[in-house]
Amino acid sequence: MVSANREMVVYCFDTLVAHYNSEQAPPPAFEEGRHPLFVTWKKVINGGEPRLRGCIGTLEARCLITGFRDYALTSALRDRRFPPIQAKELPYLECTVSILTDYEPALHYLDWEIGKHGLIIEFIDPDNIRRSATYLPEVPAQEGWTKIQTIDSLMHKAGYNGAITESLRKRVRLTRYQSTLFTMHFSDYASYVKRIRGQAPAVGSKALR
Repeated sequence: MVSANREMVVYCFDTLVAHYNSEQAPPPAFEEGRHPLFVTWKKVINGGEPRLRGCIGTLEARCLITGFRDYALTSALRDRRFPPIQAKELPYLECTVSILTDYEPALHYLDWEIGKHGLIIEFIDPDNIRRSATYLPEVPAQEGWTKIQTIDSLMHKAGYNGAITESLRKRVRLTRYQSTLFTMHFSDYASYVKRIRGQAPAVGSKALR
């Protein structure tokens, strides 16, 4: 099984840096494969808590190279919840890549473990609208949510703004999954690139202008 690794994060940073410099990113240093994947960008200022700046991926298997290339940019520039990441933010960024595995149907909406399982919910709301949403495994634990708070938040994420009742929760069809992930801050990326390629990433005169 392919696991998330440093080279995948490096490729995501390479892709974003190349975008700002209007250049081609260096070829990735990991093997091709097909998996569902996500790319998450967070911003860290003055050692504070990382704040989400974008997170987009796919629940369907994608070629890893094109998948990380596409979602590195989509999550950074086209997550509708946030303004596009600007080049001047690069030094403050933290990137996490996730590869999703072990999809399985849950017995009911509470049949999962916080910190272990990611969730995909599907339900039909009282207006007969079909809705769905997902959270990666780390989200509930990071937010300090209970299982019910997580499910309720997911239902809101799916676009449902009405009252959430126990009977509605019981109508949720839940698929759980697991993931491997790797996180790297820009400063670690820059040090790694300098050591491996002999020069720091080109984010000075072009990208940080």
